[in-house]
Amino acid sequence: MKAMILAAGRGERMRPLTDTLPKPLLRVHGKPLIVWHIENLANNGFDTIVINIAHLGEKIPALLGDGGQWGVQIFYSDERDSGALESAGGIKKALALLGEETFLVVNGDIFCDYAFNPFFQLKDKLAHLILVPNPQHNKKGDFALQNGLITNAKKYTFSGIGYYSPKLFADVLLQKSPLAPLLREAAAKEQVSGEVFNNMWHDIGTPKRLEAINELYKNPPHSPES
Repeated sequence: MKAMILAAGRGERMRPLTDTLPKPLLRVHGKPLIVWHIENLANNGFDTIVINIAHLGEKIPALLGDGGQWGVQIFYSDERDSGALESAGGIKKALALLGEETFLVVNGDIFCDYAFNPFFQLKDKLAHLILVPNPQHNKKGDFALQNGLITNAKKYTFSGIGYYSPKLFADVLLQKSPLAPLLREAAAKEQVSGEVFNNMWHDIGTPKRLEAINELYKNPPHSPES
């Protein structure tokens, strides 16, 4: 299975830090967020990673290169000319690199120890979402879970981690397009499964949250492994 890290966003809430650096290159205990993901993916058996880039995007391949130092191949989906296409639009553009099989997508601005699974099977579903207990900044939640299926009630927060079929994006236009409406439409048709992840997960959305995470992890955590 291939994986995609969403890394093209402007990071408005992270300004002024993101005026000079893409958000996924911000550091948790001295290591860029995106590197934590790459190490986690490599440790769990992924060998091909697609990263979309836009805002200050040249800085990401300049740091990561082709992924060889982690034993993976990194390919870049470049959105700099069009501007960031948001999540669904960015995934749509990257489909040529992701192929025709199920793939994993993870937001580049989260920090977690979720064990990415390269053998996950969607079966007859279009997506499988990883939900987490609601953090303070999203107390209402995004989705609920009933009998293993995602519903559009609000109980849990979407972690920014999901397994997807390319079929989910068949009708998405190559333009700015958010992911949430697409997922809600599929969930209403009982086409999305899910699970709740209760271990370490943080959304690094603001400078204050980044500072809090670095304070919390004064001693370096081990790179997440399976």
